[in-house]
Amino acid sequence: MTDGLAGRTVLVTGAAGGIGRSVMRHLVDRGATPWLHYRSSEGEARRLASELGLEASRLARADLREESEVVALFDQIDRGQPAGVRSLVVNAGVWPERGVTIRDMDFAQWKETLASNLDSAFLCCREFLRRLPADVQDPSLVLIGSTSGRFGEEGHGDYSCSKAAMRGLMLTLKNEIVRRHPLGRVNLVSPGWVATPMADPALADQRIVNRVTSTMALRKVAAPEDVARAVLFFLSPEDAGHVTGQELVVAGGMEGRLLHSEPIS
Repeated sequence: MTDGLAGRTVLVTGAAGGIGRSVMRHLVDRGATPWLHYRSSEGEARRLASELGLEASRLARADLREESEVVALFDQIDRGQPAGVRSLVVNAGVWPERGVTIRDMDFAQWKETLASNLDSAFLCCREFLRRLPADVQDPSLVLIGSTSGRFGEEGHGDYSCSKAAMRGLMLTLKNEIVRRHPLGRVNLVSPGWVATPMADPALADQRIVNRVTSTMALRKVAAPEDVARAVLFFLSPEDAGHVTGQELVVAGGMEGRLLHSEPIS
């Protein structure tokens, strides 16, 4: 039995980062036709494309905060892939490393984080849905959220709010997509702490690792592979063909309470 991903065109936003790289590798291994989006990390994107044997034409740069650039991104894919995008992974986003309380946060930071994480998701989902031909029965859309959107995160209220909104977006889209595409599915993967380049500076401090894992039953930081496998499950029309409107938390059983009081030995 196959997972139904062979030959399917999938756009992964923020594909040059830790989670995106792992998702891309799985898609290539499963015979899909992935498109690699990046914004500023062109060198990393080109290295990844080379590693995966992707044609340079399947790299697409865009600032997803800008409506015109999102439209241009999908135009580029439509020119190179006449059948268009059939699955979308909304992975691009930012996590400001420096913690700032809501009381001290300036409006510019708030707007920048919401634009990078939420506005970009809205623009990509909207363009994806606008371009899907009516005869496409089973498109799939996977949003990347965060446990920060479930439990909050002191000093990162902008990030928490942007990720909490992903659940509302997912629950709305899963009802809207089927009006035109009867087997269309929309789901959400919410990681906890993941060992990615975005999180590595913080995770270099063992005190932070001890703190963030103290609320987790499985006391380890996730690898990008852990999240990628959840994404691939939702993308598959065979494995998850009757699964929509669901959130899969990939965080080692994280809770909003202390589970371990001792440091990791």
